[in-house]
Amino acid sequence: MSGRLRQLAHDVRALEARLRLGGGPDKIEKQHQQGKLTARERVERLADPGMPFLEIGLLVAYDLYDGQAPGAGVITGIAIVDGREVVVVANDATVKAGSWWPETITKILRAQEVAMRCRLPIIYLVDSAGVNLPYQGGVFPGQFGAARIFYYNSIMRRYLRIPQFSAVMGQCVAGGAYLPALSDVILMVKGTSFMGLGGPNLVKGATGQTVDGETLGGAITHTEVSGVAHYALDDDAQCLDKLRELVARLPKPVRTVPSTFRPPAVPPSALYDVLPADHRMSYDMHAVLKAVLDDGVVDEFQPNLAKEMICGDARIEGIPVGIVANQRGLIKGRAGERPRFGGIIYAESAEKVAYFIERCDRQGLPIVFVQDVSGFMVGPDAEHEGIIRAGARFVEAMACARVPKIVLTVNHASGAGYYAMAGQGFDPDFIFSWPTGRMAVMEGEAAVGAVHGPSLDAAKKAGVDPSPEVLESAAQMRADYETQLDARYAAARGFVDAICYPEDTRTMLALALRAAAQNPGPHLGAFVLPTMPTFGAPGPGTEY
Repeated sequence: MSGRLRQLAHDVRALEARLRLGGGPDKIEKQHQQGKLTARERVERLADPGMPFLEIGLLVAYDLYDGQAPGAGVITGIAIVDGREVVVVANDATVKAGSWWPETITKILRAQEVAMRCRLPIIYLVDSAGVNLPYQGGVFPGQFGAARIFYYNSIMRRYLRIPQFSAVMGQCVAGGAYLPALSDVILMVKGTSFMGLGGPNLVKGATGQTVDGETLGGAITHTEVSGVAHYALDDDAQCLDKLRELVARLPKPVRTVPSTFRPPAVPPSALYDVLPADHRMSYDMHAVLKAVLDDGVVDEFQPNLAKEMICGDARIEGIPVGIVANQRGLIKGRAGERPRFGGIIYAESAEKVAYFIERCDRQGLPIVFVQDVSGFMVGPDAEHEGIIRAGARFVEAMACARVPKIVLTVNHASGAGYYAMAGQGFDPDFIFSWPTGRMAVMEGEAAVGAVHGPSLDAAKKAGVDPSPEVLESAAQMRADYETQLDARYAAARGFVDAICYPEDTRTMLALALRAAAQNPGPHLGAFVLPTMPTFGAPGPGTEY
């Protein structure tokens, strides 16, 4: 096997290390000189020592704005605080004073959706100068603009009863002040935090009044005069300790997963040697599962039917799950049948998976989709077998499953097969990718064939070279597809929550499963509101 996965993992690690520096050493030192911890230092101190942190969206916007928006200026993810999973949103003031880029909104909304779907407490570590004004057109208006944050705040507070804690640890100005105001508890840090609809300069310009920031909206003002905030702490460290104390007071979640479990059959590091040098070549998906599942065991469901799809029951760190995975390679058919191509979904395999998903849903088993899918089968045989109807059944079963759905892309995620395998548009609870993940409607060469094939074929039949324009356009399409197929491209646009490495895969999947288990369901959409009261509802036979 090749070093393709190793090389891509090395490249992603280098990129992530640079992004974790935020605005860079100079900005970090400036924050320290102000007596403040950085956003990453705050998250690290808030979390239980030595526990994994599932960071969501680290690569978002890394390739935009000339590299000036690492992490879109905000850290989001799931941390373990006092032994329980919590969602954390921390503004990174080393990046343009923590101001909001358009992608900052996307990351915050995604974090809130995770909190709502999984019923997890959420902690906001606020240190932001507000809207990044040159980009306000992508921040302020629209259905999924900044207002959506406050909408989610309100839904969590009023209906879902999800605990929300806000620690104002720096600036919190203008409309951004509604985020803590709509939380359950607000903490502020003496001397370094400010919260107000307008700062001293805006106040002077608007009203002619001269007032300093501490008097206008400091910690003492808001805890002793306005009553907007609830706790005034001496410094960042004390503020974070108070947050841990508040989380510790919450009722403990009911743990439905075992605390002991069996390790995988082979060490996760072995996964680096599974994938071939060429992404188009075959390998055995069972080799992946052996390094991820407890004892490496999957109890296959209909193992001798539609072998291009692996369905079965397994455990990940003791948590029972249903596995749906694509098998690669050439699949031997039954007597008299032609072999099938692994990674392709046929009518029979679509029906098998649909039934298995519905069974998992009935039994309350979360489903882990392991994607290496190139699409649905095409051609007269497939059409005559009813591939459209079978595929629709697969999609409907997946879309309507009320149990947690977690996705791991290890190689291809192409065409409608990506959709059927719980693509992002179907709101899986979490979606991860290895560095080798390739997400697009099709591979680049296939796209070239679809667009330029007729011109290339005509030139070949005529015995002449294709025109320079056709060759240049085809080459550009190949290059564009290769860029867009890179997992980093998907991560930069939030198409996946995180790129995870093979040795971390099992840990990240288990953390996601434990987080999702806090909500017994249904896991449909970002959140499901409680049923409306039926007072005054029309009875049987009522006419209008």
